[in-house]
Amino acid sequence: MRVLPVGDRALLIEVMDSEEAGALHAELLRRRAAGALPAVDEIVPAARTVLIDGLADPGQLARELLLWEIPPLRISTTEVLEVPVRYDGPDLVEVAARWKVTPDEVAAMHSAVEFRVAFCGFAPGFGYLTGLPQELSVPRRATPRTRVPAGSVALAGPYTGVYPRASPGGWQLIGRTDVELWDPARQPAALLAPGARVRFTVERR
Repeated sequence: MRVLPVGDRALLIEVMDSEEAGALHAELLRRRAAGALPAVDEIVPAARTVLIDGLADPGQLARELLLWEIPPLRISTTEVLEVPVRYDGPDLVEVAARWKVTPDEVAAMHSAVEFRVAFCGFAPGFGYLTGLPQELSVPRRATPRTRVPAGSVALAGPYTGVYPRASPGGWQLIGRTDVELWDPARQPAALLAPGARVRFTVERR
């Protein structure tokens, strides 16, 4: 663990991987809920970092963090969010070839996994979901698309994501969903939050 100051009121904690970042994020939330963490405005996880913002005395917490024992990430007890998907994306055949299976088997394999939202970013409502085995990682497209439709279910590296709105993007598109990932009129606006459990289900065409 490496703890870095960010301005006068924040700390950036660097760890080895997304699993450690998730475990640290969960421990910070647990301690805040128990009243064992100094007052803080935001706790923001990323791929290998966690940002803690709004601290009155970041130096004191930085010293304490180095003494913490972070327990392994536990499976959340929150309800699993099911996202129905039509597995008909333009990159489905290419992903099937990389996995050495049929397109229908891609749908079966992907929908068999329970995913966890590791962190959010890129666009409002976009979650980076972990859970696929390492051997199923796929590279980003060599040439990104100028427009990816909203609701596109996509893969890149170890992550699965769903584009909450139309935007450029270079992930491999394997399907699409009608689930609204970002709705400013909803509270909270983002359907996905770090730590959430997600399972994709096959929507028959």
